[in-house]
Amino acid sequence: MNPTRSRGLTLAAVTACISGVAIFLNSHGVAAYGDPAAYTTAKNAMAALIIAVVFLVARRAAGPDAVSVTRPARALQWWGLAYVAVLGGAVPFVLFFRGLVTTESTQASFLHKMLIVGVALLAVPLLKERFTAWHLAAIALLVVGQVGLAGPLGLLADTGTMLVGAATLLWAVEVVVAKRLLADVTPWTVSLVRMAGGSAALLAWAVATGSLATVMPSTAEQWGWVLATGLLLAGYVLTWHQALMRAPAIDVTAVLVLGALVTALLATILDGAVLAPQAPWLAAILTGAALIWGAPRPQSPADAETQGAHA
Repeated sequence: MNPTRSRGLTLAAVTACISGVAIFLNSHGVAAYGDPAAYTTAKNAMAALIIAVVFLVARRAAGPDAVSVTRPARALQWWGLAYVAVLGGAVPFVLFFRGLVTTESTQASFLHKMLIVGVALLAVPLLKERFTAWHLAAIALLVVGQVGLAGPLGLLADTGTMLVGAATLLWAVEVVVAKRLLADVTPWTVSLVRMAGGSAALLAWAVATGSLATVMPSTAEQWGWVLATGLLLAGYVLTWHQALMRAPAIDVTAVLVLGALVTALLATILDGAVLAPQAPWLAAILTGAALIWGAPRPQSPADAETQGAHA
């Protein structure tokens, strides 16, 4: 396997583990906070602050050549970063967490992991990524596994499900936009813009709606949730953009589905859910991810460009 793609898939696996924990904890965190929009704004602002601190520390340790931000050189890059900030780092978070209030964490995880379907449909025509029989078999197994884990309730189109689904669609477009941006700007740039710009948009909305006072945590429990989930979100964003820079968007998004295993395990250990009936579906997800990881990969022009720039 190409070492650059291998590093990208490994980073995506780390992102998947973080995602699995975050989805499980967020369903409890948003309930403890009360207001989904206020919780999302506080958590994302904490993540933006953590990413900024990590950036400064890493830049000091590794030097400005290794850790840097890129000033956009074209209007399309500015528009792309604006999309990542507002329609990637702000609006879908509010939709997702409002949806999470009225749907189960397993269902939310199911819809979020359907990101792979949207990304595959967009990445082939827009990013010129290859889609082989291995991808088709892998995505089929990932979808079957997710449907099995979600159970009959996963098919209900209630309000929460619709909101989480809308957020997932916006994030699918964001993946393609970010992948295109990463050909010219550093992952640090995309991560900082997504969380700092998205948090600014969320805070501006809180000011406009007169709800800013509810954003600031008022109890030790709320501070704990904001700090814990902000740390997870910062780790998710940083590892995700590093992965997306090194490997095709379809491949890293497919590996992200592994987060469902983590969510299912946490639900079993902490909520007392029975794991045995889920074993066949978890095996399907593992097999699908393994197919992506081991797939022979003839190079497309987009792949060659990625590997040449980031080897």
